[in-house]
Amino acid sequence: MNVIAADMPLERSVSMVAIQGDQCLREAGDGGSSFNGMLEVIRARREEFDEAQEVSADVVELMRQAGLYRALVAKRFGGDEVSPADFIRMIERIALVDGSAAWVASFGHTAAYITALPVETLEEIYAEGPDVNICGALFPPQSAPAAEGGFLVSGKWKFGSGTPGADLVGVGIKAEGLDDGGMPRMALMPRSKLSIARNWDVIGLRGTGSHDVVVDKVLVPKDWTFIRGGKSSLDSPLYRYPVLSLAAQVLAVVGLGVARAALDKLIEMANGRASITGAPVLADRAYVQNDVAQAEAALRSARAFFYEVTDDAFATLQAGDPLPIEKVNLLRLASTHAAAVGVEVAQTAYKLSGTTAIYKSHPIARHMNDALVVAQHAFLSSGTWQNAGRVLLGLESTPGFP
Repeated sequence: MNVIAADMPLERSVSMVAIQGDQCLREAGDGGSSFNGMLEVIRARREEFDEAQEVSADVVELMRQAGLYRALVAKRFGGDEVSPADFIRMIERIALVDGSAAWVASFGHTAAYITALPVETLEEIYAEGPDVNICGALFPPQSAPAAEGGFLVSGKWKFGSGTPGADLVGVGIKAEGLDDGGMPRMALMPRSKLSIARNWDVIGLRGTGSHDVVVDKVLVPKDWTFIRGGKSSLDSPLYRYPVLSLAAQVLAVVGLGVARAALDKLIEMANGRASITGAPVLADRAYVQNDVAQAEAALRSARAFFYEVTDDAFATLQAGDPLPIEKVNLLRLASTHAAAVGVEVAQTAYKLSGTTAIYKSHPIARHMNDALVVAQHAFLSSGTWQNAGRVLLGLESTPGFP
């Protein structure tokens, strides 16, 4: 168990836990310095990502060198096979610096997602090493007619986060002749086989490069397709962890990270210059003291719940036990809750900062907008509350949840 000292500032504690807990930040060699160096580059260039509407290729390469794409790859393929919590903490550390970069880095979780592919396909993917960057765009699934050797894939998909810098990209298909039980299937192909329609003009997470993805008559072998959330071909605790829950978690933690950054920035500002109206500095105002205390408690509580259920679920799997639906549900509930609290805390920081944060370039404005977009994701939206409640009450949830 990772322990955070009670008197340790949370931003520092997040960093220390990640450094101590992540196998991905190598015990030997320069893995830790690579990760920290990457963070400093991201800090210096985050405005550039917003303007370009993508994280630049050289920074994606720094993510590769820092171990983000090998973290959840099986050891048999040369990967690090870290725990879910260790990977999530890596994403949280990046989110403290920039939400868009963290969102792009979070797709390192796809290494677990694609283990529903046959082992032979996985061996081919990792034949030259484990540092393969895989992204995807699932919706809307497009009809893919059967063709000799596989499926002929064409269409346009929304929200292709991180695809500009990916090595492989998965797209959602309805495969002709296969009964997938109504679940979408992903077809995986080299990034060079598709084009990107640059249309990511949004208020938050602007640097994620979540443009539309366009594919025109690409033949994808059947063994390079898999059911989204399907059973893994590998059998170790990590690959029995529910991948749809993990997909929600790595996104939700971006909301926690940017909210932490927004609140820290407000606290830093609170003892600054006096108001132009002659009012006391922020730190001396009773309502600010009250609201900051409540925001701090809410954020730490949400984060504690989030990691508590993550560690508990993985410990269950490590013990060789199946993960009951109740524990899977808590993973989804904690993710939705984390994203919602992230919005509340970031908005509190914004409101308390007054006119200082109304400028587009201000860090608190950036963090708030990022938090808002995180919570809009389908995995974290308000509908997941109802599904979680149904499971808590012993009722059936809708397909695909939890």
